[in-house]
Amino acid sequence: MAANTAHHEDVHETTEELWSGGKQPFKASYGKLMMWYFLVSDAFTFAGFLIAYGALRFSSPTWPVPDFVFSTAPFGIHGAPLIFVTFMSFLLILSSVTMVRAVQEGHRENQRGVVFWMFLTVIGGAGFLACQAWEWNNLITKECMTVTRNPFGTHTDTGVYLNADGSRSSAADDAFKPGMGYLIHHAHLDDHGGGHGDHEMTAEETFLAAANAKIASSNVDMENIPEAGLDFAGFRLNEEGFIQRKFITDAGVAAAQENGPKAFGALFFFITGFHGFHVLSGVVFLIIIMLNAGGGLYAARKNGYEMVEKIGLYWHFVDLVWVFVFLVFYLL
Repeated sequence: MAANTAHHEDVHETTEELWSGGKQPFKASYGKLMMWYFLVSDAFTFAGFLIAYGALRFSSPTWPVPDFVFSTAPFGIHGAPLIFVTFMSFLLILSSVTMVRAVQEGHRENQRGVVFWMFLTVIGGAGFLACQAWEWNNLITKECMTVTRNPFGTHTDTGVYLNADGSRSSAADDAFKPGMGYLIHHAHLDDHGGGHGDHEMTAEETFLAAANAKIASSNVDMENIPEAGLDFAGFRLNEEGFIQRKFITDAGVAAAQENGPKAFGALFFFITGFHGFHVLSGVVFLIIIMLNAGGGLYAARKNGYEMVEKIGLYWHFVDLVWVFVFLVFYLL
């Protein structure tokens, strides 16, 4: 009888332990679990956007060449593919390293260490945003790409461009092959068409200078270009004021440059902007948490600066997403 009573008490105690509540599943606090839930749902959102980009890209007969589209950098650097975006990526990845250090110092209850490494993380995130702002400004103001217009095209044949007077160009740079990218420039508003100091102008710059001179001598009203555009010997001025250079393919077909798929500009600005919004939000939260840490709020809780660890999870997620955005837009 005594044995049965003891067994009943053991079972009762075990049952109470199982259903007593207050346990942390996976040894993670409620806050960490909610952060993981948010990150998983956000990952599905980004995945949907990138899958849509891939579906549209591979269903299009032509697509802008990343090495050509993203070949400019600050200080007048041209023809340097991926140099600038690599620097951007380095800043963001480095900020992820400093975030790891901030979390480590939090586990050690080192207040000054947390603030120092979080400050460096903020600097890295702000630097990335500044670089992205420059890239957007260059694409919008200098190269005239918008969510509805993509001036970056791709050749599908082998051929050669015409000069502004309609003659066949003999410049080596004016010959093209399938897959070679090009940029349709806006008349008079393009800074690549002349005015480059003492350096020797490229074939494209020489053409643009001559084309702009022809347009100016023809007294074209740039505010009221006909819907059909204006036809010149070696180029066409479309209704938006862009110079569409004419060319002849090896098969003898005469044609002119056309805008690339509209979806490219829309997807680029939307997806990189959505990621940039995440970075901006992260920088704001990092600043708030850094100030709280400096004020001693988290030190008083004695929980290993858990709030710093939670924002660290978010920041690492933002870095990881950028790896996929970088791969899809800049490498493939």
